[in-house]
Amino acid sequence: QVQLVESGGGLVQAGGSLRLSCSASGPFNTYGMGWFRRAPGKEREFVAGISWIDNGTTKNYADSVKGRCSISRDNAKNTVYLQMDSLKPEDTAMYYCAADPYGPGSEREASYDYWGQGTQVTVRG
Repeated sequence: QVQLVESGGGLVQAGGSLRLSCSASGPFNTYGMGWFRRAPGKEREFVAGISWIDNGTTKNYADSVKGRCSISRDNAKNTVYLQMDSLKPEDTAMYYCAADPYGPGSEREASYDYWGQGTQVTVRG
């Protein structure tokens, strides 16, 4: 069983930054990884994804965060990160990481087999 544990969320002012972390068990270096979020009253949506190949150089971002967020991975630490800058109140959500064995970091939620419990990000306007 693959387990994912997110951390790094918190309360920040608009314009601030956070770095979310997701620690994974299992053969992490073969997992495509994704970050999703669910805002209050809304469905879960894609934020960013990173591939398992080419040292994670294949990355995808939702238009809503493109230019403000950066996904990266450290295979030696079995960890994927989401650096978020210039945060907006609209970024307030529960953030989840997900793993897709041999995946490209797809924006499709159905591509991922494993999910963490989430870490809360709250941005005050």
